[in-house]
Amino acid sequence: MRIGVIGLGRMGGNIARRLARAGVAVAVFDTDAPARAALRDEGCTPADSLAALVASLPAPRAVWVMVPAGGPTQATLDALLPLLSAGDTVIEGGNSFWKHSRDRAADFADKGVHYLDVGTSGGVWGLARGYCLMIGGDADAVDALADVFDVLAPGEASAPPTPGRAPGGTAQRGWLHCGGPGAGHYAKMVHNGIEYGMMQAMAEGLDMLENGPLDLPVGEITEVWRRGSVVASWLLDLTAQALAQDPALEGFSGHVGDSGEGRWTVDTAVENAIPIPVLAASLWTRFDSRRADSFANKALSAMRKGFGGHLETK
Repeated sequence: MRIGVIGLGRMGGNIARRLARAGVAVAVFDTDAPARAALRDEGCTPADSLAALVASLPAPRAVWVMVPAGGPTQATLDALLPLLSAGDTVIEGGNSFWKHSRDRAADFADKGVHYLDVGTSGGVWGLARGYCLMIGGDADAVDALADVFDVLAPGEASAPPTPGRAPGGTAQRGWLHCGGPGAGHYAKMVHNGIEYGMMQAMAEGLDMLENGPLDLPVGEITEVWRRGSVVASWLLDLTAQALAQDPALEGFSGHVGDSGEGRWTVDTAVENAIPIPVLAASLWTRFDSRRADSFANKALSAMRKGFGGHLETK
């Protein structure tokens, strides 16, 4: 296998590393020269331009784009498309709006280039744990890259199969072809909307422990919840770790950002008359966090730093 990776930030760089460590030949490009050089030591082949990266790949080419959503993604795709040929595949793994991905797939199809929108979850831990991949686009293009997705996903041993479901499907391996163009980013948008709600519920509960009528060992309570509790989760793991290192969360501002998916979830729900009061309320609370500090908001900040490497200050 040989693949190109464009964008070597917190997630793109680790995607390239995980592929290279599995024996995939990876060509990489980033506008930041030190980021390119760092990947050379990981067994990747740096290119000094998009054109050089594309030229280094055998046809049909596969190129993974992992740059910030919005303008940077669009600019990269605009520069990349003229360099590609019919039969090539672009994998867009950022948090793009699903409608934009659907439209881009149509534009790329006009030139005979496959466009896969891949919602990618795993944050800064994906290198070691693997990435949960939600994929939209043409089924044949997905099948052709199944080995790549298998390498990046956590694998079957990372979690038990859901009771009642037959083992062996790609969902059991940590990736899934969710549907046609836009489906992968739509699934990731909803995933992140749910994430907002789960984080908010956990943060408010921690606020109850910290500021309620009893003097309680908050950090130890979160630690015991990790063992057999129905609220046990990766978010709880990250929260317990943050509290163990900083019991009062003094290193966090309480300012909680959002990267767009929560807003798109609410907008899409409104367009389709789907009630999502909890998810919507969690978004409003993030907006409010930028005006006042609280223990709950600091806990939210701690979780975002834990899974995504976001260090938020005022």
